[in-house]
Amino acid sequence: MSNSLLIGLYGGTFDPIHKGHCHLIQQLLNRQIVDELVVTPVGNPWMREQTPFASGEDRLAMVKLAVVDLPKDIQPRVKVSDSEVRRGGSTYSIDTVLELRAEKPDAEIVLILGSDAYSSIGKWHRSAELLELVRVFIVAREGVGFDIDALAISSTMIREKILTKIDVSAELPESVWSYIKERNLYASK
Repeated sequence: MSNSLLIGLYGGTFDPIHKGHCHLIQQLLNRQIVDELVVTPVGNPWMREQTPFASGEDRLAMVKLAVVDLPKDIQPRVKVSDSEVRRGGSTYSIDTVLELRAEKPDAEIVLILGSDAYSSIGKWHRSAELLELVRVFIVAREGVGFDIDALAISSTMIREKILTKIDVSAELPESVWSYIKERNLYASK
């Protein structure tokens, strides 16, 4: 194991970010899998058939709110990156990794992926180059990868519940739920 700083890169649509995402963030840091974590909402996920429901700015704002709701000992080790939302156009993990490497050239970057995302990494833009630049940490989804006692929550499930007026307050950080209600996000298709 190297002695360099381990920076986790945790990207996602976060549409919206929920307590399952926050649980993963805490597990990565509490279990010392990474020293720091950069949470990056994707701008335009080119491999998804459907564009995100909330704008990049709204998803970025919700991620920032969720980080503030994390335990005080975790917060200083979590950074929220606007790089993919700011970049515009189709966004690629390789570009985000290269940007992070330029900022922290001595750090080792650990790409955090669910096993479902990892299964398609060969289709990613410049995937061979990406895999040479990072260490991959696979989080178990359906039994494959590192088990973090994941919470059974999904953004899709939350959006569907909001659309049908089912209470989701227990599945979201309080500030994120307030933001969603204030902006009337996910209330219609």
